[in-house]
Order: sequence, then structure tokens, then C-alpha cells
Amino acid sequence: MKNATAFRWIVAGAVSAAMLASVISFRADAQSEYMRGDRMPYDAFDRLPRTDLEIAGGTIHVAFAPGDIALPREKLLDWIRMSAKAVSTYYGRFPVSSLRLLLVPVDGARVRGGTTWGYRGAAIRIPLGRDSTEDVLRRDWVMVHEMVHTALPDLDQRYGWLSEGLAVYIEPIARVQAGDLSAHAVWQDIMRDMPKGLPESGDQGLDNTDTWGRKYWGGAMFCLLADIEIRKRTNNRLGLQDAMRGVLSAGGNHEQDWSLDRVLSTADRAVGVDVLTRLHNEMGPKPVTPDLAALWRDLGLKLQGESLEFDDTAPLAAIRKAITEPRAG
Repeated sequence: MKNATAFRWIVAGAVSAAMLASVISFRADAQSEYMRGDRMPYDAFDRLPRTDLEIAGGTIHVAFAPGDIALPREKLLDWIRMSAKAVSTYYGRFPVSSLRLLLVPVDGARVRGGTTWGYRGAAIRIPLGRDSTEDVLRRDWVMVHEMVHTALPDLDQRYGWLSEGLAVYIEPIARVQAGDLSAHAVWQDIMRDMPKGLPESGDQGLDNTDTWGRKYWGGAMFCLLADIEIRKRTNNRLGLQDAMRGVLSAGGNHEQDWSLDRVLSTADRAVGVDVLTRLHNEMGPKPVTPDLAALWRDLGLKLQGESLEFDDTAPLAAIRKAITEPRAG
């Protein structure tokens, strides 16, 4: 009797292990089908369940890859709406009239990055941890980051620093303008992370140095410096936000292939000053190391221990405030 019981346990254990392996294999296969390679599976939208969201200036076609997600679908759609609102607030409208957005359930409890394409129409793929909570989605920056990419024409890989730099810089500002983040949090993060974009030994300028720090935070540094300089030269009437709205108004979104010169000159014309072109001539071919400590002081950013205080008497305090204030229209 003891041996028979032991045998049943062995058989049951083997069956359970086989079933678990089958479930894991199914989940991995389903996941890998939509995560395989570096190209967007556009045909997925022909066979997957889909929900269309109408947003300011366009429609987001949301498709759900197979797999379980803990949150109800409506919570996921709320997250997408919130992100689209932030991007629309910054640009005055959503950057593209039609966006395909593919959510792929993956293991974990966070948003696991994202990728944006434009070669067959604007499209984004987001691997979403199946155990993600509402709080995770409320604090997420990835969705807005990827949506910002749709507002810039596709550039040569050499200029990926502008695409990533704009997304890094604009994402938190857009969320502040939409009421989803505080200006205090944005400037504290900028002070903490911007030094990652400074040139190191052997650097050959933004155009010729393909490191993570230079591509993302070096590009964001370019955007911050451009924003400040545009505002200085226009008496704080206009900024980088107006310049990039100008690119979008001229038809420059991610479904278009433009040269870097065309992007920068179009942005410059929108604000009436040649800041972006001149700044690229300085920072593109050779390393430039701004004095960040002096810049933070002029913007009125003062760290007291781990907390940040604003000095509204600082020379560039008005510019600091204007960067995160919502624009009319």
C-alpha cells in the first residue's frame, strides 16, 4: 500500500510538472511570437482583439497579445488615455492621426520598455508585466516616452541622440503640463541624471559617440540648453515646445523620413531664431561640457540635503517656470 501511494504521488508529480511545462511553453511561445525580432508585427492587428481610442487629433488602435494581465482591460486603456493626453497637451494635438499600439504580456510587475516604428504607419510595442498594478501604470514614463517618438521624423541612426534626447526631456514636462507629475520632481530628476550625458574621455561629439549616456542624457542636455537659449532670445515667449510643434505642423512626424538639417531648420523657423542649428554645430561634431552647477544655480535649483528648493530670485527662474507651464492652444 505504501509503495502504491508513493507511485501515485510520482505519477501525479510528473503530470503536474508536464502541465506546468506546457503552460510555461505556451506563454513563452505566445510572448515570443509578438516580441521576436526588431520589427513591428503589423499583421498582428489583423488577428488580435482590438480597441480603438479616440484622442485629440487621432485614433489609437490598441491590440492585446495573448496572455493574462492582472488588471482589467479598462485600467490599461485609462493608462493609454492618460499618456496620450500628456503628449497631446505638449504638442497641441496627438502627433499622428492613427497609431497602432500592441501590448504584450510578459513576466513581472512593471512596464518592460517599448519600441516605436513608423515604416508602415506609426506603431508602438510595449511589453507589460502581467502583475503590474494601477500604481505602476500611474507612475509609468515609458508610454509617454514612446508616444513622444511619434512626433519626430525618422532620422539617420547617427542622430538617434536627438530622438532619444527629445523623448527623455519632453516626457516628464508633458506629464507636468497634463497634471500628472510635479515640476519639483522633474527638476530633481534632471539634476540627478543630467550628468550622465556629459562627454567622457575619447568623446567625439553627439553625432559620433554612440554610448547610452550620450544618446539619452546627452541628447536631453542638448534639448534643455536649446530650450533655455530659445527662451532667452525670445524674451521667454517661446521655447523648445514651440519649435517642436512647428516641426509637427510642417508634417514632420515619425511616419516621415527627414534629414537632421531639415528638422532643425524647420524648428528654428517656428520660433524665429536659429538656436537648434547653431547648437548642433557646436555639440554635434565635438564634445561640449556645460557647467551644470552654474546652470542649476541660474535656474534657481538648490539642493538642501536630499530635498530640492526653488529660488525664484535666480536669473533664469522665470524660464524654469515657463518650461513646465502648459502652453495655450
